[in-house]
Order: sequence, then structure tokens, then C-alpha cells
Amino acid sequence: MTTPNTKPLIAPLPPMDRARQVTESLARYIDQARLAAGDRLPAERELMAALGVGRSTIREVIRHFQALGVMETRKGSGTYLLKPITSATIHMPLSVETANVRDALLQTLEVRRGIECEACMVAARRRTANDIANMEAKLDEMERVHLLKGTAGEEDLAFHLAIYDATHNPLFRQLLEQMREAFERFWEKPFDRPDFARRSFPYHRTLFNAIVAQDTEAARRETLKILDVVEEDIKEMSK
Repeated sequence: MTTPNTKPLIAPLPPMDRARQVTESLARYIDQARLAAGDRLPAERELMAALGVGRSTIREVIRHFQALGVMETRKGSGTYLLKPITSATIHMPLSVETANVRDALLQTLEVRRGIECEACMVAARRRTANDIANMEAKLDEMERVHLLKGTAGEEDLAFHLAIYDATHNPLFRQLLEQMREAFERFWEKPFDRPDFARRSFPYHRTLFNAIVAQDTEAARRETLKILDVVEEDIKEMSK
């Protein structure tokens, strides 16, 4: 209860995040312009001028939509829409406390185990001949780069994204890619150790073989082997 001379405090509303504003504006533009899958978006300069924001904000928003699996950027060509977006499209950005990177990574790993194991099992049930060819091409490239350089971060991610696509359920890719996006800077060079999770390398081929054989239990088992190595390295390298 307030006295006559006491006014309740009303906190001012915080300004809306610029990236969020741009995300919403771009979604509305795509909807109103009736852009379809395969259509190219306006160039970065056009978006910057139209929305009155800097290049970094535009790129942050594009990365967000890429993580959702609805856009892709082709080098030298531009950014293209992979799936229609409307103002009613559901977006599920993840929020994780990153003050303690080690604990945050272990928390996301707990969630990844459930989602990623299920994704690989679903991929084993639903994979098509085209999916197998795509996964194998990504795995071959991953192995080539790994043997050449001793590490293959981008190629490793491409292989896992191919598995998520083989589920034919876009939510798997969206959720798992957003988890990785939350730690994008970390994953560039985990703990300044290029050998992070290197021991998981052989299990990617056995995982692929399990998916090809439509052996769901083997796919789950090989996925857990990969994630167990990741957990062990997080704990060991963050000491």
C-alpha cells in the first residue's frame, strides 16, 4: 500500500533489440513480397539502407535465419530463401548464461544427447538414396580435411547438418544448429585446443554406416560415443 505522497515506481521500457527489430521487419518484407523458396533476398547494402542499420546487424540476422534453416548464403551470389517465412513464423531463439562457458556447454550437451540421438535414429529410419549420397559426400570431405590438417570443424558441422536434413523434420536442424550458434565463437577453437574432440573422428564413419543400414540402435550408440568424447574433452580442457 502506498501513502498519498508516495508514487509507485514504473520502470521505463528498454529499447527493443535492433537485431530483433530487423528480424521482424525482414520477415514481414518476405511475407508481403511473397518471396518463395529459391528467391534471392536484397543485397546487404539495400537492407542496410532500407532498415537504417549497420552491416554487422544485417549479418547477425542472416545468421539467425540460417540457423533456422530458412536461408542460405552462396558465396559470390547472395542470400537465398530456402523456405517461406511469414510474420507468423515461429522462431525459437535459445538463451544460455555464458558467464561460465564450461557449465553452459555441459548443460547444452545434456539437451543435445536427447535431441541428437533421436535425430540420428530418425535419419536411420527415413534416409533416402539422396540423403545417403549427401551424407557420404560431407563425410568424405570431413575425413579428407581431418587427415590433412588434423581438424575439420566446418566439415564436421556440414556432416551433422546432412544427418539432420535426412530426418526430413526441419526442427531437428533448427534446434541443434541454434545450440551451436549460441557458442559460435567458442567452437571456432575450443579452449584454444585444435585437438578438441579429435578422438570422436572414427565414430562419424560408424555412425554413417549405422544410418545407411537403418540400424537405429547402432545410430544411437555411435552418437553417444561422439558426445561422450565431447563431454570428456570439455571437462578435461576446462580445468
